[in-house]
Amino acid sequence: MTHAISIDTVSKRFGSLQALDRVSFTVEQGEFFALLGPNGAGKTTLISAMAGLSRADSGHIRIMGHDTVTQARDARMTLGVVPQELVFDPFFTVREALTFQSGYFGIRNNSAWIDELLFKLGLTDKASSNMRALSGGMKRRVMVAQALVHRPPVIVLDEPTAGVDVELRQSLWAFVKELNSAGHTIVLTTHYLEEAETLCNRIAMMKKGRLIALENKSTMLAHSAAREVSLSLSAALPASLHALRLREQEGRHILRLPHIAALEQVLAELRLAAIEIRELSVHETDLEQVFVKLMHEGTL
Repeated sequence: MTHAISIDTVSKRFGSLQALDRVSFTVEQGEFFALLGPNGAGKTTLISAMAGLSRADSGHIRIMGHDTVTQARDARMTLGVVPQELVFDPFFTVREALTFQSGYFGIRNNSAWIDELLFKLGLTDKASSNMRALSGGMKRRVMVAQALVHRPPVIVLDEPTAGVDVELRQSLWAFVKELNSAGHTIVLTTHYLEEAETLCNRIAMMKKGRLIALENKSTMLAHSAAREVSLSLSAALPASLHALRLREQEGRHILRLPHIAALEQVLAELRLAAIEIRELSVHETDLEQVFVKLMHEGTL
C-alpha cells in the first residue's frame, strides 16, 4: 500500500539555521499520527514543504505517492492543512470563503459538503457572517473547514486548538476522530500533549530540525515504564526496599519501580515484615514526562 506521507532525508536551511536535518519517516494510510517538538524544532517548516509552500534543499516528500515538487498539483489535491496562523479574506462571508476555496481545487457544486462541514463544525448559523465579524475560535473553525473542503485523504492539523475554548476543542476532536474512522489520515502537531496521547497511535518527536524519536505510543511509553509508587505505612520501610526509595514526602515513602511487576515484590516484602499499608497510589508515566526527558536528555 502507498504511504500516506513519505519524508525521505529532507533538509532545509535558512541562512545559518538548519531548520530540517535529513528528516525521514513515513505515515501510513488511516493513521492518527503526532508530530511533536518544542518551538523551533522544524515542524512547521516540514509542514510547509509538505504543502508546497516552500521547497526542501534536498530529499523528497510524497503525499499519497505524489512528489510535492514534480507532481505538485496531485500532491496538493490529496492534502488539507490547517495552519497555526489565522489567515482569512476579510471581504468574504463564511460560505463564500468555502465556495471560493472549493474553486481553487476546481470543485463545482460543492454545496452539500460545505453544508455538512458548517454543521459538523458548528458554523451553520455563521454561514452568512463576514469573516471579520467572527471570534478567533470561529475563524479557526472556518480554517478547518477550508482545509477539508476538497475532501483530502490526508489532513495536517498544525496546532489546531491553540488558544481556543473547550467547546471548540471537544467538537473539533469529535469531528476529526470521525474523519479518521472513515479512513482519513490525520497528522497532528500540538503543545497539548494529553491530546496527542489520547488521540494518536504513533508519535514522532523533533528537536532542532532532527527526528529524535519515532514509536508507537504504547512502545514509547513502555521505554519509560518506570513508575513511582507512594506508600503510607504502619512502620518504617524495610531495609530490603531501600534501593527502590526515591524520597520521603509528608510521611509517605516514594519508591521507583523499574516495571509494574516489581510492585508485587514490594507488597511481598511488606507482608513478610508484617507492615500494614495504610495508603498506596501508583503514578504512571505519561507522554509529557517522556517528552521532557527526550528534549533534555535526547534519549529514553
